[in-house]
Amino acid sequence: MVTGDQKLFYLSQMNSIYLIKDLAKVSGCSTHTLKFYLRLGVLKEIGRSPATNFRYFDDSSNERLKEIRQLQSRKMSLKEIFQKLEGKNV
Repeated sequence: MVTGDQKLFYLSQMNSIYLIKDLAKVSGCSTHTLKFYLRLGVLKEIGRSPATNFRYFDDSSNERLKEIRQLQSRKMSLKEIFQKLEGKNV
């Protein structure tokens, strides 16, 4: 049986794996902002460490943050951004 940490090891062979502080650094967003996006459902983690409960993110999370920031620059609300990213009509 594959554990959560083993699954993340396999994922890391394909993508970069980030903790929330690392994602904050590469994306230019604060950890507070990332946690806010997580609570709203605009951003999703790819997993958590069973031992530490740390959240894990990958390159797709960083790409999603770029999309969010671009849409915010167009004066879209987070509700509109969420709907757009989820493929719903605004």
